[in-house]
Amino acid sequence: MVLPGIEALEAAAEIVHRVLQPTPQIHWPLISVRAGAEVWIKHDNHTPVGAFKLRGGLVYMERLCQRQPKVTGVIAATRGNHGQSVAYTAARAGLRAVIVVPHRNSCEKNAAMRAMGAELIEHGEDFQEAHEHAAGVSEAEGLHFVRSFDADLLCGVASYALELFGAVRDLDAVYVPIGMGSGICGTIAVRDALGLRTEVIGVVADRAPAYALSFTAGEPVAAKVADTIADGMACRVPDADALRIIRQGAARVVTVEEEEIRAAMRHLFSDTHNAAEGAGAAALAALLQERRRMAGRRVALILSGGNVDRDVFARVLAG
Repeated sequence: MVLPGIEALEAAAEIVHRVLQPTPQIHWPLISVRAGAEVWIKHDNHTPVGAFKLRGGLVYMERLCQRQPKVTGVIAATRGNHGQSVAYTAARAGLRAVIVVPHRNSCEKNAAMRAMGAELIEHGEDFQEAHEHAAGVSEAEGLHFVRSFDADLLCGVASYALELFGAVRDLDAVYVPIGMGSGICGTIAVRDALGLRTEVIGVVADRAPAYALSFTAGEPVAAKVADTIADGMACRVPDADALRIIRQGAARVVTVEEEEIRAAMRHLFSDTHNAAEGAGAAALAALLQERRRMAGRRVALILSGGNVDRDVFARVLAG
C-alpha cells in the first residue's frame, strides 16, 4: 500500500466534512500540568458515533457504492467502533449491514449498532475469531466484507490529522492508539504529506501487544492474547500493510499497562470532564509513562473514542 498524497487526503476529508464537522482540539491546562508538557487533545470522541472510525466509514461506503453500484449489503467484524461506523454509513447508503462481534462484547456498543439498523452476530472469544467468522459469512451470503484496515478507511480517518495539524502548529509529537492501524497510518500519511517533523508515537496495551511485538521484530507477530479494557486496541493478529507503514513512519510504539489505562481514563474525566474508553485514554497513559522524556514539549493526544459501558466506567472511576 502506497501512502496517499495531500490531494487524495484532502479529497477524502471533503467527503467526511459533508457529514461531520471538524472535531475540536483543545489545550487543557490541568492535563498539561499533570504531564509536564503543553498538551493538546484531539476530541474524536465528539462524533455521531462517539469515535474516529466514522471518518473512514464515510469515505469507504461512498467509494464502494461508486465502484460497485449493485452492492446490496456489507459485513464487518468489530469490537464496536468500526461496526458502528459501518452500520451508520451503510444505513445512509441504504445497504444491509451485518456486524460480527465476539461474545461478551460491550453491551452498549452492541445496542448502538442495532439502533443504527445493523444485524448483529455474536461469535468467538475475541476480535480475530469474529473476523474469521465474518469472512465466512461474507462468502456464504454474498456480502461485501469491510475489513478493519483499508486504503479508503485510512484516507477517511486521516482527516482528523489534517484538522489537528492545521489547527495546532509545531507539534513535537502525537500519540496515537493502535487497534488495526488505520488511525496511526493516517496520521503518518498526513504528517509526511505536509512535510512536518512531528514524531508519531503508537500506543498498544500490554494485554494486546501484537503491534509492539511486530514493530520490534520487523515482521507480523501474532499475540497470544488480546484481552484488555481498551477493547478498541484488542488486536491479536496485525495487518502487514499497516505494520510496514508504522515501522517506516512511527518513532516508536509504547506499551501501557491496564492500570495505566484506567488511571488515564480517570484523569481525562477529572481534568477535562470527557468520558474516554480505554483506547481513547491510551495516548494519555503513554504520555504519562514518558513524562520525563516529553517534558516541556508540545504534544497532541488522539482521544479516539468515548464508548465505554456505564458499569465499566463506574468501576474505573471508583478506582
